Amino acid sequence: MKCGCCFSSLYGLPHSTDFSRTAVVPDEFLEGNLCHCFILIVITAQEKGEYSVSYSPPYSHDMTYQVVLDGITEMSWWLFCFSVCSLLSLFLFSESSSSSSGSESESDEKRPVFNNEFKQDSLVEGTSSRYSMYNSVSQKLMAKMGFREGEGLGKYGQGRKDIVEASNQKGRRGFGLTLKGFDGELNIDWQDEPEPSAYEEVDWCLECTTEIPDAQELKEWMTVGKRKMVIEDETEFCNEELLLNVLRCKVSPLSWRGIEPRLKLTGPYLCVHRAAMKMANMDHVFDYMFTNPKDFQGRPLIKERDAELLYFADVCAGPGGFSEYVLWRRKWHAKGFGMTLKGPNDFKLEDFYSASSELFEPYYGEGGIDGDGDITRPENITAFRNFVLDNTDHKGVHFLMADGGFSVEGQENLQEILSKQLMLCQFLMALSIVRTGGHFVCKTFDLFTPFSVGLVYLLYCCFERVCIFKPVTSRPANSERYVVCKGLKLGIDDVREYLFMVNIRLNQLRNSDVDVNLVVPLNVIKDDQDFYDYIVQSNENHCKIQIKALAKIRAFVCVNVQMNNPYYQLFGFFFQIPDQARVAPSSSDPKSKFFELIQGTDIDTFSYKPTPLNSSTLEKIRQVFDYRCMVSGSEQKFLLGLGKSQIYTWDGRQSDRWTKLDLKTELPRDTLLSVEIVHELKGEGKAQRKISAIHILDVLVLNGNDVRNQHFNQRIQLAEKFVKAVSKPSRPDMNPIRVKEVYRLEEMEKIFVRLEMKVIKGSGGIPRLSYTGRDDRHFVPTGLYIVRTVNGRKREPLAPILLFSVSSNPWTMAYSKNFKRKFFFNKMTNESTFDLPSESIAPFHVCHYSRLFWEWGDGVKVHDSQKRQDPEKLSKEDVLSFIQYDPGCASCWSTYGDSWSEGLMPFCPDLLHARGQGASSFLCSC
Repeated sequence: MKCGCCFSSLYGLPHSTDFSRTAVVPDEFLEGNLCHCFILIVITAQEKGEYSVSYSPPYSHDMTYQVVLDGITEMSWWLFCFSVCSLLSLFLFSESSSSSSGSESESDEKRPVFNNEFKQDSLVEGTSSRYSMYNSVSQKLMAKMGFREGEGLGKYGQGRKDIVEASNQKGRRGFGLTLKGFDGELNIDWQDEPEPSAYEEVDWCLECTTEIPDAQELKEWMTVGKRKMVIEDETEFCNEELLLNVLRCKVSPLSWRGIEPRLKLTGPYLCVHRAAMKMANMDHVFDYMFTNPKDFQGRPLIKERDAELLYFADVCAGPGGFSEYVLWRRKWHAKGFGMTLKGPNDFKLEDFYSASSELFEPYYGEGGIDGDGDITRPENITAFRNFVLDNTDHKGVHFLMADGGFSVEGQENLQEILSKQLMLCQFLMALSIVRTGGHFVCKTFDLFTPFSVGLVYLLYCCFERVCIFKPVTSRPANSERYVVCKGLKLGIDDVREYLFMVNIRLNQLRNSDVDVNLVVPLNVIKDDQDFYDYIVQSNENHCKIQIKALAKIRAFVCVNVQMNNPYYQLFGFFFQIPDQARVAPSSSDPKSKFFELIQGTDIDTFSYKPTPLNSSTLEKIRQVFDYRCMVSGSEQKFLLGLGKSQIYTWDGRQSDRWTKLDLKTELPRDTLLSVEIVHELKGEGKAQRKISAIHILDVLVLNGNDVRNQHFNQRIQLAEKFVKAVSKPSRPDMNPIRVKEVYRLEEMEKIFVRLEMKVIKGSGGIPRLSYTGRDDRHFVPTGLYIVRTVNGRKREPLAPILLFSVSSNPWTMAYSKNFKRKFFFNKMTNESTFDLPSESIAPFHVCHYSRLFWEWGDGVKVHDSQKRQDPEKLSKEDVLSFIQYDPGCASCWSTYGDSWSEGLMPFCPDLLHARGQGASSFLCSC
């Protein structure tokens, strides 16, 4: 609200007694231009919700007006006080105006009269007065009230004579609270900072030239002594004056709620300070070596078309901002493992708005998902290491991120000492699960103690390059910085075992008066001059930045300094982060999402059923190399993932609706698959267990990535990669997702080797045909899918000359016995090539509607134990004898020569080539 006299802002100061509440609004609580009016408003609570309001006008302190209000028992006390004060101040202004215009009123007699010693104009226009800083309106109003410099207001000049000093209150912890960090003067010039820039330079430490220490040497390095809980004397790696200044400048965060907005002003890049932005910052500065690792020649190690995922781990990093950034950058081409303390600081996967949390798997050490996630427990470190290695083909992750920290309120200067074991365990985890050549980034704090510097020295020995880096997205006023390590070396097992042993020792000494003070002798560190100089220079540079930032906080908190920063928009441009609000993904119904994903494709395509394979359709698979086959276990369906467990199925008929999948599994949003829901079995007899699994036949869209136009083999490879990314080995309660095993049609005989007769629970003890997959689980097969992977269509033969319709695709695959490899042959142009022609790729819709299905029902003999064979149905021998026959040789021409007149394509590429060149003989090199 505003003062009615000078329009300055007013604030109410509540006082409570046993019988009344009072709101006093003096000029001590004004903001902006100081108001010299003195308004006393007393609001007294009476019975039955009535309030007595009294006030004294500024020009007469012995006059009091009183009014009683009722019917406001439901109104907030503060709102009531402010409302009344505002109305009264406006009324006061109108009354003072009317009084000043009158000539012979009673109030005029009580107002001091201007004399010749004090004139309005002199106050308004004079520059020598110490009140000339105030605007002319306020000066005129004060002059009308009889203000004289050096005297107070009131009939007898009894008002205060000096300007009320600005409040020094910090925060909201109560009047009179003094924050130690803001006491005294701090003579530090923080205004000579360089112009802010988004371009950051990386200062790598020189490469370590010494050998990695062995177990025998490391055993002598650990030093145990009296527990040390002071930091002021740690001057081995930092100038003493800088160290003491940092410790003196640090403030206690007793009222961050009040200081927080001004903290953001101390760094020009703090418009966003979430962990995800810090990781994006560092990833950009280090040339995306985390999300796009490269070899020594600068070539990407992992491409999206490759079968290998980008594996990473995130420890001590709840709620998971680092992981959310990596998964946003790489999407389903990455797989993350995480371990952090369970509880309020656990991973909040439900808040992964920018990425799919289904690609991230938390694991809490011993006990798996039921563990506690405490990284300082040796058994948790071992369990997490084994879990990661088991799920990365025993190679380890490509990089590890660690962002551990905990509250040290009241002990800010001892943060480095209190966090020593946490830092050691994070370093130990890096040496445990990062693969050779992998990278590591870990948050640290001050690096003044020999213990902390010794840990960094061990990383310096184990990695190719080490850097201590503070990103611009990190608050400059805190001690936070990151150790970035590039290229893990071979032969670091002894160092890992040494740190593991040190951690055990720290746990043993946790509640004693002694502690591990050194992990590397001080003389070893100092003897490596390059490393020692780098640490000292890094510490002193960070100290200078932190001191200026802390001084800036004091300036912004103690003085109402305004700062307009033009650099807030640099993040998105330099870090390649879109300038968009981070909001929860919108929900949609499955039908709308399906049409959105297929992008106008004819829906009738999805209703096509496979062509039955029988004696009359067997000729369709004459071009054997054009086909792949898969064992079926149930009916084909389409599966749509909308995120998490929001999964729906549809059988392809337009008349049917999408139905919720009644299985416990998760899929990233915007995923469309062709699948079967198969009942898998393990074991036999009474001990047999059954589980429903999702078997992927083909993929259309993966997490928003449309792959329908890619080759079938590539789609299956991407499906296998996708399944690795979303699988949760730590969650045996979830239904598994698998990719069908795909066989070449010419290698169909491998399928029959996997068939056997087993007793199925509920089958009355009668053995039934079973197919055993790669994971030793078996299911009852219903038939065989045969899928065409080369985009060819039926030809129209004329006489012995092969002719094709203009709209047909003439490509097929054949085998050259001269070159011992397959190639692609164009039946129209007689062109042959070993490279895959883009027009020969069969997209999803071609594979879907041209597929054949060989049903293994009653009377179809595909196993030697089966006795009954229906002569009207194809048996294993019928199909194998057909696909294994090669009519391409001239020696076989007399037997299979009629195929030319029927328009069938022989296999022999040498014969085809000779035919295309107009050779008079059909002899080949078979």
